[in-house]
Amino acid sequence: MRVTQSGLDLNLLVALDVLIEESSVSGAAARLHLSEPAMSRTLGRIRKALGDPVLVRAGRTMVPTPHALAVHGEVRAVVERARGVFLSGGKVDLRALSRTFTVLAQDTLAAISGPALFARIAREAPGVRLRFLMESHVDGPFLREGAADLEVGVIDTRSPEVRREHLYDDRMVGVVRPGHPLLEGEITPARFAAADHVTVSRRGRTEGPVDTALAELGLSRRVVGSVGTLPSSLFLLLGSDLVGLASLRTRPLTEPLGLRTFRIPFPLPPLSFGMAWHPRHDADPAHAWLRGCFRQLAREEAPDENGENSVSPAPPAG
Repeated sequence: MRVTQSGLDLNLLVALDVLIEESSVSGAAARLHLSEPAMSRTLGRIRKALGDPVLVRAGRTMVPTPHALAVHGEVRAVVERARGVFLSGGKVDLRALSRTFTVLAQDTLAAISGPALFARIAREAPGVRLRFLMESHVDGPFLREGAADLEVGVIDTRSPEVRREHLYDDRMVGVVRPGHPLLEGEITPARFAAADHVTVSRRGRTEGPVDTALAELGLSRRVVGSVGTLPSSLFLLLGSDLVGLASLRTRPLTEPLGLRTFRIPFPLPPLSFGMAWHPRHDADPAHAWLRGCFRQLAREEAPDENGENSVSPAPPAG
């Protein structure tokens, strides 16, 4: 960051973080409880200190400049470290907390856990905003650079500085439309493999643990395509004879659509779900509270394996 010594001001860094996040002077003013003229003056000081416009007009909206986006992770990290310095005995007044947390996760997390999570936030910390970011098709140091405060899901990062915590284990189930031919009779490995399949992968992968397990049985399946998210796959399955995969925990999404789930007829490794964060958040009581929210949700919504060995019941008529 090209900040001169005379322009180095922590308040400017806080304002810069919020301005880039909001991409709006009025939105940043509301977040920081300032008037719009005061926020505009602050933006002017930031522009002078950085030697960059930071936000530029694009039609009726404002967008961050490439330089602003490039330094945002660094700015966010500095702001978070500064918050840690001024923490008072590891305590935080949740009712007075005004903060945005960014969570990197699959969209199924927001769909399944969102209602309970946002209800708790409204009760305990009404000034907190939660942003869910989709996992990218490419890996990046999102936690280290401050682009995300927390990652929740299948944690596959190998970054040595990242903290990890296991939440629960889940298991895969097959998913098909009602009346699918596969449901007629026993679902054997051979019948499962003979069907046409669709995968869910943010990277577009068409192979995974299912194919490894089938290969050990001397079988292979035909994958006709891949989609990026589970919800899109569910609607695809609903209107086709394709076979898909989901986890036990996603039944709140499959059952309202009338989709049928069934046990995979061969052993698969469990899916280990957890959360990860950068160590700079270890002593941050607000972040610890957020981790506690997800920890409690994991306990309350842990998958119930009752009925795993049978096809899910058809929805009641009418």
